[in-house]
Amino acid sequence: MPLKDVVSWNLVIAGLVKVGEFDKAEELFRGMGVRDVASWTIMIKAYLDAGRMVEAREIFDDMPVKDTQAWNTMISGYVENKFVEIAESLFHKMPEKDWNSWSVVIDGFVSIGRTNEALRLFNEMPQKLQKSWNSIIWGFVKNGLVGEAHAILEKNPFSGIVSWTNVMIGYFNMGEVENAMKVFELMAARDTTAWNVAIFGLGENDHIEDGIKLFIKMKEYDLPIDEATFTSFLTLCSNLPSLNLGKQIHAEAIKVGIDCFTSVGNAFVTMYSRCGNMDSALLQFNSMTCHDIISWNSIICGFAHHGHGEKAVEMFERMRLSSAKPNQITFVGVLSACSHAGLVERGKYYFNAMQNEYFLELTNEHYTCMIDLLGRFGLIDEAMNLLNKMSIDGLEVHASVWGALLGACRMHKNFLVAEIAGEKILELEPSNSGVYMILAEIYLASGGEKKPITCGFA
Repeated sequence: MPLKDVVSWNLVIAGLVKVGEFDKAEELFRGMGVRDVASWTIMIKAYLDAGRMVEAREIFDDMPVKDTQAWNTMISGYVENKFVEIAESLFHKMPEKDWNSWSVVIDGFVSIGRTNEALRLFNEMPQKLQKSWNSIIWGFVKNGLVGEAHAILEKNPFSGIVSWTNVMIGYFNMGEVENAMKVFELMAARDTTAWNVAIFGLGENDHIEDGIKLFIKMKEYDLPIDEATFTSFLTLCSNLPSLNLGKQIHAEAIKVGIDCFTSVGNAFVTMYSRCGNMDSALLQFNSMTCHDIISWNSIICGFAHHGHGEKAVEMFERMRLSSAKPNQITFVGVLSACSHAGLVERGKYYFNAMQNEYFLELTNEHYTCMIDLLGRFGLIDEAMNLLNKMSIDGLEVHASVWGALLGACRMHKNFLVAEIAGEKILELEPSNSGVYMILAEIYLASGGEKKPITCGFA
């Protein structure tokens, strides 16, 4: 650009900030002959995003002219960094405030638990629009203050669907199903989102039959059904598990043309997997045009769970050839598959690749799978070495890991190591009486080489 106007400069600076070239953006800003309000605001936001609050405020104070957007940007920066009192002080100095100005500071007080200040400011708002009510109610809900949000809702002159739905979400998240459904029943009008939230919330809180009844009622009312409706309902079906019902919903999804969504396809894969119908799960998976990490995890873990270890490994290798990257859940599935299929060397390879190739953190679940794999084939010493490595690496060893070792000792009648595992489990779970029975069984099976530990009570 031989001649750069202010807009061009602003675009270049914003682009540099976006790609992380902060120093170059700063240099260009300093070299601008003429700056407009947008130029200053871009740099304020850049400093704030970099956590450089002092520099951001200096730029803000140096601005010759400030518009509402510049004020809001600076105030938002203070709120995001929990300097809410400073944000409020700046807020009161604003010559003109818009809805965002009020909302940012109110949300800031809610986020740090100072609900009285939030309500005080809310009550001072000169004009409360429906989105103002929605904003403060959602602010209380997302910070776990659902009862307070409900109280505000009842004072809301607009009583919009969004606010009612948000309070319902809050109650479901807290496990208060009865209160959530009371809110649902009291709604003067319900859109598809409200029905979806209720169906999903019931499923998440193990009220499976109630969720299914609600879905059926939704169908009876001939209400519009979308991608989220099917996904929520299939979650219910997979938790039953109800294969016939799931198949009916699958046919309905195909009929209305909603089966093309990846989230719906994933829900069908999960549903068929949990119902044990892996042929249908694979058929559904292969029919999908797009696979995300949930798709791959569902099919891999499904095969692993139902004892099809080699098939799970085959799918994992397909995944490795695709653009998808496995995560920790993927490796729990494939390591479990290797254990069930007796693929010791393959399991060792994947276990090492998890850290060295994919740079994922090993958890107790992964160690449990590996110790189970080694233990099944009598590699007790290797399993013990792996346990020792956990301690050396500073990872807390859970009872499940020692349980896998105890199971291996039971299989191979190794009482000496079993006693070590048993004692460790009892340290972590003193009331686990089943350990004593397993140790006694191993003791007898091993020929009574060593006296088993006793319960410690008469």
